[in-house]
Amino acid sequence: MGQSIGYARCSTAHQDTEAQIAELRAAGCSEVFAEKVSSRAPLEKRSQLRKCLDFLQKGDELVVSKLDRLGRSQVEVINRLNELQIQGVYVRTLDGLINTSGLGKLAPLVIGLLTGLAEVERSLIQERTRESVEHRRRTGGNLGGRPKTSDKKERLVVRLRDEGESYRSIRDQTGLSLATVQRILKDHVNAS
Repeated sequence: MGQSIGYARCSTAHQDTEAQIAELRAAGCSEVFAEKVSSRAPLEKRSQLRKCLDFLQKGDELVVSKLDRLGRSQVEVINRLNELQIQGVYVRTLDGLINTSGLGKLAPLVIGLLTGLAEVERSLIQERTRESVEHRRRTGGNLGGRPKTSDKKERLVVRLRDEGESYRSIRDQTGLSLATVQRILKDHVNAS
């Protein structure tokens, strides 16, 4: 087996990666990448995780304190495990949840099973989202986006402009954005 490489992450400025780094060093990591970044941050904003993943070579072992350090969601973590498995990189957590080198020939099977479960979860989420949108369409619920400006407010915008008010003055009086005022007046001119 190659070298053990650690990755430590904490979410807030009030937390500290020092304890994780010490645990990773004690677990035999020759190199440790650490950062303070939100657990919701995408990979693009996790510079140290990217450097760590780029640093790993076939036969190396990635060590983390807990599996959730590797991604924002269960699906992302499982996909990352699958990618590492394909690259020939082992993964071990200090909490004992997973050790792919200890799984031996079963590692691809376990990672494959986890990947399959993640795909099922993804499709269930998509199905629930689709059902929710269809229900809101049938019942006239909100499908997202900004609510339409009321006809009363649109008439007020047109009347104020006809009275010679400037776009900015109309914006200030109605509370609408300048772009919305311009759109309403453009639509009024086109409809006339």
